[in-house]
Amino acid sequence: MDYRNLGRTGLSVSPLCLGTMNFGPRTPEAEAFTIMDRAIEEGINFFDTANVYGGGETEAILGRYFAKGGGRRDKVVLATKVYNGRDPWPNTSHLSARHIRDACEASLRRLGTDHIDLYQMHHVDRSTPWEEIWQAMDLLVAEGKVIYVGSSNFAGWHIVQANEAARRRNSLGLVSEQSLYNLNARTVELEVLPACQAYGLGVIPYSPLGGGLLAGALGTERSDGRRSADNVQNRIERQRQQIGTWEKLCADLGERPADVALAWLLSNPVVTAPIIGPRTLEQFTGSLRSLEVRLADDVLRELDEVFPGPGGPAPEAYAW
Repeated sequence: MDYRNLGRTGLSVSPLCLGTMNFGPRTPEAEAFTIMDRAIEEGINFFDTANVYGGGETEAILGRYFAKGGGRRDKVVLATKVYNGRDPWPNTSHLSARHIRDACEASLRRLGTDHIDLYQMHHVDRSTPWEEIWQAMDLLVAEGKVIYVGSSNFAGWHIVQANEAARRRNSLGLVSEQSLYNLNARTVELEVLPACQAYGLGVIPYSPLGGGLLAGALGTERSDGRRSADNVQNRIERQRQQIGTWEKLCADLGERPADVALAWLLSNPVVTAPIIGPRTLEQFTGSLRSLEVRLADDVLRELDEVFPGPGGPAPEAYAW
């Protein structure tokens, strides 16, 4: 396994991150355990979850998995998130110091661990000052309950604000950003990726297959629930010609579309590890092929023609 540093840190993580959002709601616990065991066997050491997945049940499944022993917890770089809450009562969501503390303690209980390796802000909180957020995060780090702090769904200027506020406190600041990023959704190339590169954040793309759009949508049965949803079907119909060109290009390469989509992300030096969110063991093992796919420069240019990005980083992308 070709491990990578998470951003500017010395933390080594696998180039694929196991997303666990399906565990509980769509993947039974026993199969989730099997997938996680297989991931560790294959050298995947980076697991991502969130406090709201499955209403908290996903974190609990991971906790019961770690409780099986065998060094499972020690082998995993564990990432979870804070922001959302299911309770409408005040102070049960967002990023106040109070909620960060309460949410962290609740995640630690569900996960059955004494620390979170990467604690990610699931969204920006425009109503809480950065000084308060970093006071809470720094305290968790000082207590040994959190090791690194990351963000998710931040704009480029939010990353700048957060890390400059951390700098004033002599804190490490954000070390990663988890963003929507795939061949069909490239907006982050304008501001977010350049900000991450400038501040040394590892990029963790979610939805790398575009909700199934890039996984062979025209040539497979659409019976997995997500792909058969009306909005996805409408997207497929709107982009049928484009997707057809994409799938033919992949066929000419002799590779599955899903593997090419992941390999495209992995070819970007700013990207640390795309998140794969398998529902089944078969889906997980299928994703491993992407680690062996190498895309030549002419293929990358073809992909840019099929799925044009915003034109590069701002302001050049729109100024001249």
